[in-house]
Amino acid sequence: MSVVAASGLVKNYGTQTVVDGLDLSLKAGTCHGLLGPNGAGKTTTLKMLLGLIAPDAGAISVLDLPVPSLARQARLKIGVVPQMDNLDPDFTVSENLLVYGRYFGLTDATIRARIPALLEFAGLSSRADMKLQTLSGGMKRRLTLARALINDPEVIFLDEPTTGLDPQARHVIWQGLRKLLSQGKTILLTTHFMDEAERLCDMLTVIDHGKLIASGSPRELIANLIEPDVLEIYGEEAANWGQAHAAKLCDRFEQAGETLFCYAREPEAALESLKGQPALRYLHRPANLEDVFLKLTGRELRD
Repeated sequence: MSVVAASGLVKNYGTQTVVDGLDLSLKAGTCHGLLGPNGAGKTTTLKMLLGLIAPDAGAISVLDLPVPSLARQARLKIGVVPQMDNLDPDFTVSENLLVYGRYFGLTDATIRARIPALLEFAGLSSRADMKLQTLSGGMKRRLTLARALINDPEVIFLDEPTTGLDPQARHVIWQGLRKLLSQGKTILLTTHFMDEAERLCDMLTVIDHGKLIASGSPRELIANLIEPDVLEIYGEEAANWGQAHAAKLCDRFEQAGETLFCYAREPEAALESLKGQPALRYLHRPANLEDVFLKLTGRELRD
């Protein structure tokens, strides 16, 4: 069952097409990742799914409600974690949850009954009466996630939820998201961290320039779209080794600065050649989702 479905989505800003014929389907109780470089159309897609902006073409259904015509009703069952925290600095941790819950028409008694469990979920039980200025960035991000759950949503939209966090804070949030999935919640996640997408997501949609360019589970994308072995070759002589050997020993190769990436189905010959090159350092590893992402979208910097 698709709890969020979009077909043929198009959004134009002037002469620029930001989203171009995008299809998307989220199954209940799963985490679906929406991946793409900066400017690919991810945030615009989220805004259309939430009914904050209207598509120029296409159809959207969220929890069997048409969007944007019944977006307000749909949003009552959705939790949203935006890219940037927009907590109220004048309120305490608990007051942020209380005031936000009122936007959904919840009574104060209902909200206050939910706050302890949400604070425990976010690891903030001891901070309930503290002002935001006393919280670390990770704590604020966890509070933003807890706030998104105040209405007990069926679907949660997470727009880059762990950007700027240290590894410890990221792992705490991942643990919380896994708990939500175990409760049957449905999550739509955008992220630039490929390890995050690989760990959390059941399905992925990769877009670039507003168009869908790949979809499938992380394992399917890695198995079907990239060579299984990667050699990262470092040093001033990496380019020379590449010119002499890469075309013969690699199925595909890319030079990025002083690093040569050799992608191979059978890496043994390349490894044997590298053993005789003491001036070179190299790393042999299995391919991952980041390799797939870079193959699909390129290595050039996006602003």
